[in-house]
Amino acid sequence: MNTIAATLRTWMREGRPFALASLIGSTGSSPRPLGTALAVDGQGAAVGGVSGGCVEAAVYLRCQEVLDSGEPAVESFGYSDEDAVAFGLTCGGTMDVLIARIEPDDTALAAALDAILDGEPVTLVRAAEGPEIGRAVAITAHGFTGPLELGATDLPATSGRAGEYAVEVHTPPPRLLVYGAIDFAGPLVRIAKQLGYRVTVCDARPVFATDIRFPEADEVIVDWPHRHFDAITVDADTAICVLTHDEKFDVPLLERALVSRAGFIGAMGSRATHRDRLARLRDTGVPETALARLRSPIGLDLNGRTTEETALSIVAEITAVRNGATAGFLTEASGPIHR
Repeated sequence: MNTIAATLRTWMREGRPFALASLIGSTGSSPRPLGTALAVDGQGAAVGGVSGGCVEAAVYLRCQEVLDSGEPAVESFGYSDEDAVAFGLTCGGTMDVLIARIEPDDTALAAALDAILDGEPVTLVRAAEGPEIGRAVAITAHGFTGPLELGATDLPATSGRAGEYAVEVHTPPPRLLVYGAIDFAGPLVRIAKQLGYRVTVCDARPVFATDIRFPEADEVIVDWPHRHFDAITVDADTAICVLTHDEKFDVPLLERALVSRAGFIGAMGSRATHRDRLARLRDTGVPETALARLRSPIGLDLNGRTTEETALSIVAEITAVRNGATAGFLTEASGPIHR
């Protein structure tokens, strides 16, 4: 739901009811995570999706029915000889989708959407069966909002089912710290934003670190990279890209980054630059276990030449590392595509 949160909040502020279809369960090959959603308003406009294309038309039609009737429902879509033709679910597997009409004054969904848009954690719990099906409560740092009474229910830490309830856990977006406001940074910022990252660009040179050069970035900071890094907190959902390949910027920054909790640390430069950088970091006392975390030269081998192709290769490597993938060709692999 994160990718459509802004649109849904706008619809609610405009007083437009809509049907919200949320993926609450799946088995087998499912391309989308739990909590993925499709919304349809009274004019037939649709945002989001639940299946990557397999059953969107069927879910869309069911949303229109629920929007008209106001009766929430859980629909299951699964592979069989009959429904493979009807729904195009040729990937196999099954999907359970909760569909409910959302009114503009729905306090639970409004609180959940506000938290998502503010980059704050939120858990949205909805009844998926029984007389209260479709009713919800949002759990944020500010407490509980919504009509659903949970009682002593134990909720999972990740999205899933808890008895009669469907639970969506929305965490703050991952962060990308781009050090070096060079030409490669522009497309890197744009691609990362499309993938949902909160992006900071930092460079000590004010002529390069400007909002005009990076309008999509959440922050553009003029500061020495290591000094900026000292002032922030990073975690496993933080990716760091060092693009300057200039020792006076890179070495002090990487000394700190390589011993931090950051989930990805990569640096641009040739193999010769990388060897020299490692030698300088060793001279500063960075241990070998920390040096082994440095991914350099950064990016997957796409043999790209343009800044956009280079940025794509960098984001692809970050994605592969984040998902624990080997980043090989699917056509040369076997087994399930979605794991």
